[in-house]
Amino acid sequence: MTPIEKAKQQVEQAKARYQALLARQSAEERKLDTRRKAILGGLLIDAAGKDERFGRIIDELRERITRDHDHKAFEGWQKPEPDRS
Repeated sequence: MTPIEKAKQQVEQAKARYQALLARQSAEERKLDTRRKAILGGLLIDAAGKDERFGRIIDELRERITRDHDHKAFEGWQKPEPDRS
């Protein structure tokens, strides 16, 4: 293998490592974003069981759902109602 061929191979390997790092970083960012959404959603649902203001927010957000697939996730689900005692 000539020095030029060897250098070209090293460049290609470096590009592949770089692309793999970018893909890993992107996957980690998506995972963290999903975790944040789940945490916030859980907090909102919990808050709705304690304060009706948050229940109204859930109602408003559910009205914004446009995709049928997303609507199906809420079929039969009831938001928690605040304890009135």
